[in-house]
Amino acid sequence: MAEDGQATGLNRPRPPANITSIENIVDGIRFVPAPDLVDWMLATFIEDGAPLQNEDHAHLRDAHIGALWTIVENGRNGRSIVGQAELGSTIGGMGKWTRARAEQQIVEWFGDVPDFVITFYAPYADSCDDATFCALVEHELSHCGQERDEYGMPRFKKSTGLPAFCMKGHDVEEFISVVRRYGADAAGVRAMIDAASVGPTIAAADIGFACGTCAK
Repeated sequence: MAEDGQATGLNRPRPPANITSIENIVDGIRFVPAPDLVDWMLATFIEDGAPLQNEDHAHLRDAHIGALWTIVENGRNGRSIVGQAELGSTIGGMGKWTRARAEQQIVEWFGDVPDFVITFYAPYADSCDDATFCALVEHELSHCGQERDEYGMPRFKKSTGLPAFCMKGHDVEEFISVVRRYGADAAGVRAMIDAASVGPTIAAADIGFACGTCAK
């Protein structure tokens, strides 16, 4: 990381030009596999000795990750979604035909069904600065977790000895990791930090009782 806080000299992958704007779309293609982005994520954040190595992602050294660029806009509660991580095995939902169609597409893209599929909104990824892009990527990687047993120890599959993967929610430790490395603005949690510095406006509360995700 450079002294000015910018992640420079990383030669980060860029989405292809035909998916960075609606005008450039060719043959209706709206999703493009990004194997070079996966290689870059591994070499930058995950592998031992990586320049921005984060041990929080160490379990992903044994994961098969698929990445996609997309031009399809997405949003929730008035906010644009620019990245999304999913378990490959759950894409398509629960309906058998819907799931089978999705699995066929996933296999055509990646050769088989990856442990995780991470999708990035190409116009945003192409335009944001290096530090913000790194924070976005690490935020999505932080959702790609490993199951824990009742004692809090990492779980592994008995059949293969490989990690048993799962999705992780927005826990406090994930935010601390991203903020520590890139700052509140790049991590997208400035509002959270500003709110915390002011203190509660009603009363101190245990978030475990207010958030269904945290209670799981």
